[in-house]
Amino acid sequence: MEVQAAPKAKFRIPVDDDSKATEFWLFSFARPHMSAFHLSWFSFFCCFVSTFAAPPLMPLIRDNLGLTAKDIGNAGVASVSGAVFARLAMGTACDLVGPRLASAAIILLTTPAVYCTSIINSASSFLLARFFTGFSLASFVSTQFWMSSMFSAPKVGLANGVAGGWGNLGGGAVQLLMPFVFEAVRKMGSTKFVAWRVAFFIPGIMQTVSAIAVLALGQDMPDGNYRKLHKSGEMHKDSFGNVLRHAVTNYRAWILALTYGYSFGVELAVDNIVAEYFYDRFDVNLKTAGLIAATFGLANIVSRPGGGLMSDWLSQRYGMRGRLWGLWVMQTIGGVLCVVLGIVDYSFGASVAVMILFSLFCQAACGLTFGIVPFVSRRSLGLISGMTGGGGNVGAVLTQVIFFRGGKYKTETGIMYMGIMILACTLPVAFIYFPQWGGMLAGPRKGATADDYYNGEWTAEEREKGYNAATKRFAENSVREGGRWAASGSRSRHTVPVDSSPAPANV
Repeated sequence: MEVQAAPKAKFRIPVDDDSKATEFWLFSFARPHMSAFHLSWFSFFCCFVSTFAAPPLMPLIRDNLGLTAKDIGNAGVASVSGAVFARLAMGTACDLVGPRLASAAIILLTTPAVYCTSIINSASSFLLARFFTGFSLASFVSTQFWMSSMFSAPKVGLANGVAGGWGNLGGGAVQLLMPFVFEAVRKMGSTKFVAWRVAFFIPGIMQTVSAIAVLALGQDMPDGNYRKLHKSGEMHKDSFGNVLRHAVTNYRAWILALTYGYSFGVELAVDNIVAEYFYDRFDVNLKTAGLIAATFGLANIVSRPGGGLMSDWLSQRYGMRGRLWGLWVMQTIGGVLCVVLGIVDYSFGASVAVMILFSLFCQAACGLTFGIVPFVSRRSLGLISGMTGGGGNVGAVLTQVIFFRGGKYKTETGIMYMGIMILACTLPVAFIYFPQWGGMLAGPRKGATADDYYNGEWTAEEREKGYNAATKRFAENSVREGGRWAASGSRSRHTVPVDSSPAPANV
């Protein structure tokens, strides 16, 4: 008897033949696509709030603990350095066990460090609290992986951009939240050195609640959780070795990691220094400094989603080459504005205006980067997302160490040099090349197809067993990355039999 395949689940939102959403309903909670979107951005938002809860209260904390400029710089480095390795581990975990469990685990494991910030009493304990809290930023990787698993190629840039951007809003919201909570506790009768400690319970509670929500309400893939899909045989359970090999041998991932180091990495560095910079340089009060700093992070409500939307729009018109050109242009403009920000330190008004413009371009470049990441590899999507995200933290660490630690440079001078680094580290985007779609400076290779590129990550034996079924469907659905001509052509031009012998994936 012939066994018929089970029918596809019915979804409220339109989906393609891989059950990925082809529309993006921002204000819907339709399961599992839009519920995953809201769970992912909110949990990442809470992690951002926890990680950057200290900078808005830094003038108080440094007086209470007797911190030096070097102590503060070291703690800033610590807050973003731990997530370098955590993001790599998170990417691998997403590939192997799914984004739901991976995200909830890292959030719950780092929550105790947030609560412990309220009892620190020395420079070393302050550094350790910020270091372990910063691990939670690895939840960004699960956020981007989750969106790439739930949304189709025409919408993945927008989904990644909005989820990442709204999560990054935590870096701006916390600049307003912590001074507000501090003042509220003060009015209840606490001293200022007790009030700032009590304030840290708020981000701790937020982080705890978000992790529970992810576990209780989340779903890994449109058709179910990893455990169920592995057990039923609908999804191939991959090995760590294969995931690692196809990620580290793909040079595109390394270039995107470098580029992201000087978009998101710069954003992290600015989150650490901006409130203190305006407080010291222009002699404004703590609330005003926090409000100014908040505008930098809060710009994510439109800037990073705008970058993702721009990536998808450019893809619709010009394919992958449009996505690459968009990233290079936006990040280069951001670098120029960063240089200008360091130069106009003589004017309070000009500094605020340039900082806001800089934030828009810097954060849009982040969205444009993750409009490209889902197309680099399908077999190692999680780890490549982790490598790119980890690159952001490496960039933040290097920027903090070189320019903003120990008083080697004035803050405004460090900002100017940081802009020059952005310009230099954006240039390698020109070397990213997809054989089937081309790159910034060259068109596609004749005869190359998306099937060749993606199926090259699977051996002939694996293809015979059908392990590459999801990869094949993605290749068929990504036809428009070749530009308008490719999108209007027949899908069959880009499709080869599953057992064909493709060219190597990383050519």
